[in-house]
Amino acid sequence: MNNHTKCYLCESINLRVRHDKVRDSDQIMVLECNSCNLVFLSSFEHINDEFYEESGMLSGKVNIHEYRINSLRDDKRRATYIENNVINKNMLDFGCGGGGLLHLLKEKTSGIAGLELDKTLYKMINDEGITCYQELQDIKEKFDYITMFHVLEHLSDPIGMLKELKKYLAPSGKLIIEVPNSEDALLTLYNNEAFANFTYWSCHLFLFNASTLLELFKQAGYRVNYIKQVQRYPLSNHLYWQSNQLPGGHKEWSFLNDPFLEKEYESQLAAIGKCDTLLAEITL
Repeated sequence: MNNHTKCYLCESINLRVRHDKVRDSDQIMVLECNSCNLVFLSSFEHINDEFYEESGMLSGKVNIHEYRINSLRDDKRRATYIENNVINKNMLDFGCGGGGLLHLLKEKTSGIAGLELDKTLYKMINDEGITCYQELQDIKEKFDYITMFHVLEHLSDPIGMLKELKKYLAPSGKLIIEVPNSEDALLTLYNNEAFANFTYWSCHLFLFNASTLLELFKQAGYRVNYIKQVQRYPLSNHLYWQSNQLPGGHKEWSFLNDPFLEKEYESQLAAIGKCDTLLAEITL
């Protein structure tokens, strides 16, 4: 397997091994650039469009009901965040997955569409009466909003794709992008080895922090309106990881899921740049 020898973002050859494997392969390492702190896999050879088209992320099996249940919490959070902005606007959800966000926002927008490589999900969404594309070149319109929720980290050339998306943005259009944070507290503050073994994954080719994400957008030629810290998983999840070395704490210890407590925890993590998620808005 051909390993990467330089950083995608700054081209430095000063790299270190951040983690010696990913959860689904002991042949792929997680590297970090010592110059700019971009995190990326040692090889991308295992990922291609066919992998995603054939439901590779879902182990080749699609249960749309289960998919939407698992994504509902995030879909509702994202819909709440952007719903007032997309009223009477047209929107494309790039990498729309099961289409949950499309259904939540379709009555708000003047037009909504998804783009999804997965052949099964693509067909299901179209069958439900919502336009879903499988290829960018099939799209003939421009959008006021393009969203990419946990998509950018899956792309082997995110700068190239961001440049390509300029063709599909209206002159005053905006891109809303959400990615995992490479500075996640469980990784870099609590140093939870079990979480590291769980979260590093062959499908996540890159992990960004606020600084590397900003640089990525600049190299793609965008103006950055903001990059925010967001905590998807609450304190209960982190305490459960620390105590039991297992995921699912937000469900198992749901008695801790108090909105005020969650907001305060998010605020404290955000102050040191260690929330689990970054949310950005960029424009042409």
